[in-house]
Amino acid sequence: MMAKSCGCLASKVLDVLVVIGALNWGLVGLGGFFGGGNWNVVNLLFGSWAWLEWLIYVLVGVAGVITLVGGCKCSKCKACNNGGMMKNDSTTTV
Repeated sequence: MMAKSCGCLASKVLDVLVVIGALNWGLVGLGGFFGGGNWNVVNLLFGSWAWLEWLIYVLVGVAGVITLVGGCKCSKCKACNNGGMMKNDSTTTV
């Protein structure tokens, strides 16, 4: 995973949650192919605290939806998505 050099903290947290969700679902799928064991890492780590496990699933789901609709919309993330420079809408060229 390449680390982004720009973006806000929320954007970075979203990225981490999406990667955690993707890896967890990949391991669940692999567990089904190789013996059907429980390879759900979130369940293995937090299964004794069901509320915490569910909270992690909800956070991963929310992060996925936010990423799906375009990610963070703050000015710092917009600047990153515009090639690292903030766009000044007040000046136009004719």
